[in-house]
Amino acid sequence: MSQPSAPTPLGSPFLELQSVDSTNNYARQQIHAGLAQHGMAIFAHEQLSGKGQRGRSWSSEKGANIILSLVIKPHPLLLTQQFMLSACVAVATSDFFIKYAGDATKIKWPNDLYWQDRKAGGILIESVVRSGEPETTSPVARWEWSIVGIGININQTAFSSELPNPVSLKQITGKDFDVIELAKELCSYIETYFQKLMVKDYYDIYYRYVDNLYKLNSMVKLKKGDETFEAIIKSVSPFGKLIVHRLLDEDLKITEFDFGEVEWII
Repeated sequence: MSQPSAPTPLGSPFLELQSVDSTNNYARQQIHAGLAQHGMAIFAHEQLSGKGQRGRSWSSEKGANIILSLVIKPHPLLLTQQFMLSACVAVATSDFFIKYAGDATKIKWPNDLYWQDRKAGGILIESVVRSGEPETTSPVARWEWSIVGIGININQTAFSSELPNPVSLKQITGKDFDVIELAKELCSYIETYFQKLMVKDYYDIYYRYVDNLYKLNSMVKLKKGDETFEAIIKSVSPFGKLIVHRLLDEDLKITEFDFGEVEWII
């Protein structure tokens, strides 16, 4: 009896586009058209309407950087476990960048890539969810697909003045890189950590995430609504909440924040 085929690794097939509005949008179109498969990578030399966190745009010089989206079947993960995948991708991306830029590379919660105090990249994960159907035996919404968008500054050296703190791998190392080869290498890093996640090694990934957290045990400025305050970054919970020590009523108190509840002031 033939054995079932193993799922294709992340990064296969690897689609190379000259120009696109957004690699995440392109991936979503492939899903809706029934053409997507687990592992599919979409790389673009130029992205005209790139998306970042909190509705921001992501701009990139043509041909200079990694602009990549991965299509992932997250089963058996549940919707309530989305941070597990986020941490998996963040740690893999961080380890990949550390290989070239060194240990000054950190993960800024929830999933930005920082080198020293400068932003080298960002991750935007979007979910495709099928609503639960009351007439079935499983009325719970199902996490059908995950679209992992990654942007990393590689060879770009001139940035918009609207960006407060960008940095590229070329600025760090003084070297030029083959962005296609680096994108494929990044896929292999993410595949390695994704396989760990699939065999329930999440806490190994989680502890790596916390150990490599930007500003761990340091004072930072955060903003919630109209209020700006200082806090000490202490950890991130296994479910993705930022844990800080904050001065309230003249005492340091542990406070947790969900993603989107606060923003960094840098």
